[in-house]
Amino acid sequence: MVETRRQQIETIASSLFREQGYAGTSVRDIARGLDIQGASLYAHVASKEDVLWAIVRRAAERFEAEIEMAERATAGAAPVERLEAYVRGHVGVLTENVGQASVFIREWRSLSPDRRARIGARRDAYENRWRQLIAEGSQAGAFAPTDPPLAAAYLLTALNGIVTWYRPDGPLSARAIAAEFVNLSLRSLGAEERP
Repeated sequence: MVETRRQQIETIASSLFREQGYAGTSVRDIARGLDIQGASLYAHVASKEDVLWAIVRRAAERFEAEIEMAERATAGAAPVERLEAYVRGHVGVLTENVGQASVFIREWRSLSPDRRARIGARRDAYENRWRQLIAEGSQAGAFAPTDPPLAAAYLLTALNGIVTWYRPDGPLSARAIAAEFVNLSLRSLGAEERP
């Protein structure tokens, strides 16, 4: 597949934002990564923040699409099976494009207030789905009694940490990592591990 210039910009920017942070990356750095002049970059993007916005928005869409798919695939299933689908989906998004996921997790607060609020609301809605599942599982006795907001924050923080160390060429495949994180998540909620 041939990448468009816009995709190339987002790929280079994701890598730079991940390595140097949004604030530590200049438009010149992005242009240099593309082997073009800084002014030429503005033919494709309006600003550095627009690049960040595109990366963050695309990652949010991936997380939302994955949880929708998990919910459809496990409709009516037990909470343990549903949580497994949530964890596998989340890990899949993190490992599919670790640069983009890392930027979403770490740099979204660098957006302007309006954009930050919009992404914050989407992140809250996503986390709320985890809270609801944990609450349902606790009420059904599938999980130990727990505080759902705290448990959801714990799980998502642990999962999101994957972007700090995951390498596609590392010793563990994304699938193996997902399987291990499913069991760690279930264990932390006092549920039986998956075979």
